[in-house]
Amino acid sequence: MKAAVFSSGRSATEPFLQIREVPRPTIQPGHVLLRVVACGVCRTDLHIVEEDLPPLQPQLIPGHQIVGEVIEGATHELPTGTRVGVSWMGGVDGDCWYCRHGRENLCDHPTFTGYTVNGGFAEYALARTDFVFPLPAGLDDVQVAPLLCAGIIGFRSLRVAGVEPGERVGLFGFGSSASLAITILQSWQCEVYVVTRGEAHRKTAATLEATWIGEEEAKPPVELDRAITFAPSGKVVISALASLRKGGVVAINAIHLDQMPSFNYDTLLWGERQIRSVANMTRQDARDFLKIAHDLNISPRVTAFSLDDANRAMMGVKAETSDGSVVIVP
Repeated sequence: MKAAVFSSGRSATEPFLQIREVPRPTIQPGHVLLRVVACGVCRTDLHIVEEDLPPLQPQLIPGHQIVGEVIEGATHELPTGTRVGVSWMGGVDGDCWYCRHGRENLCDHPTFTGYTVNGGFAEYALARTDFVFPLPAGLDDVQVAPLLCAGIIGFRSLRVAGVEPGERVGLFGFGSSASLAITILQSWQCEVYVVTRGEAHRKTAATLEATWIGEEEAKPPVELDRAITFAPSGKVVISALASLRKGGVVAINAIHLDQMPSFNYDTLLWGERQIRSVANMTRQDARDFLKIAHDLNISPRVTAFSLDDANRAMMGVKAETSDGSVVIVP
């Protein structure tokens, strides 16, 4: 099969990925083999190929927002031809304290799609049967791909932040995940305040009718009940914290974050303000979000690239130049 392969230790002048022929995955017990029809590109994929996250194997096929059709390993619940989604969480051990207490997103021995195992920047992908999600018929193949990580993790971020209907919520950074979360917030009658550095992202926020939109250094004109940060920047976390009312919560939606600047406890954190991190997602998060996405008809703006153009797709995410979410279509 054709795949986009990342090799650890690449030089800065080499492309992120090499497009080449590799063996098609062999079916294994408890898994399904999928024909990949679309795979979203996530900023986490960029962290992997730029080695912000430590390489775990010398060569890897990234991609963890997979839309595919079951072609081998079918079950009664997943007959051949079933259209399914695969996300970042590719498996858990099921035995650790976290799994036994309903917190599988914190599993001690997780499998991460496109990081610890090969992912979906390829024509075929292997996935654990119990970690694939049948997709509602009303969601388009290409448009549903970004929902499988950006959408699910954005939804979990709202849960971690403790958002209640009608609250004032800040979104700091406005990439794929935030642009999907805003629709849910609006369905909850929340006021949404967007702070982002990219002009294209500000235009998208305006199109999606955010309550207020500001540039990177701007401060919302009201105190916020909750804030979610989507940029991998400690400085942004401090900006979000400075925008909260007493008792407010900042949720950090980032798998990698640069150094957190020092800050004044008395004026920023005191008053029972909280900073929480968002780690991965659970299968229940995925099921709940996909139902909401179907009910609200969430249809993200998407820029599609062929598998041969996987490096251009990655650069679109890095430079924030693509219109909407980025998806590779083999």
